[in-house]
Amino acid sequence: MIRSVPSRQHDIADDLRRQITTGRISPGERLPSEAALASQHKVSTVTLRRALAVLQTEGLIEKVQGKGNFVRHPVRKIVYVGGWGTLDPRTAAESALRVTVRSTTVQAHGHLTTLLKAPAGSPLAEFSCTSFEGESPHGLARIYIPRDLAPAGLLDNASADRDPITRFAVLTLPPAAAQETVCARPPTPEEASTLRIASTAPVLAITRIATAPTGRVVEAALLAFPGDRIDAVFTTHHVLDERQTQG
Repeated sequence: MIRSVPSRQHDIADDLRRQITTGRISPGERLPSEAALASQHKVSTVTLRRALAVLQTEGLIEKVQGKGNFVRHPVRKIVYVGGWGTLDPRTAAESALRVTVRSTTVQAHGHLTTLLKAPAGSPLAEFSCTSFEGESPHGLARIYIPRDLAPAGLLDNASADRDPITRFAVLTLPPAAAQETVCARPPTPEEASTLRIASTAPVLAITRIATAPTGRVVEAALLAFPGDRIDAVFTTHHVLDERQTQG
């Protein structure tokens, strides 16, 4: 009896999943090359890659460009505290997060002019942040602020590491107000590659707009986290009508 391609694909995924969950292949260990696995299971590399994609979607393995496929360490969730980009210090400390920051100067264009209410062509500081747990990427952010508000010493650095990470924000003082839009969606090709997740795995996407007391937009942040690695907490403070408190 000849097994169909989907059946072979599931057989391979089941075999590798069993080896991972029983500890035969340890967290952090590199899998054999795709060519070797395809030969071992007597399938094409296309079928083998489809089986690996199943395990990648399940969060069991991650593909590191140019290095191969690795068994992921158990997922640890970080708590994102809404309002100012803070990562809960307890969960961040438990996971030993670090963040890499790259910065440059760009011109406002397209959606950035709308988010920051900035004239087209005006200078903006762009900060590209990626957080890591060990060697595995945990989240990423693109943060834009008006060029004149860029903190001294951070702008136009090729690369800088911060340890430990406390928040995905660049400004040192909290804004007067922050509006965050949250949605779950598939990752962009760049996000899938950077976060080492499958193109079908959901990400939690957060767009944060921060304003000063004057009403000026001082920051626009675009954040993305793999859906299985983050919880988001938002607290609402209700303002009572003064007439309800009198009498």
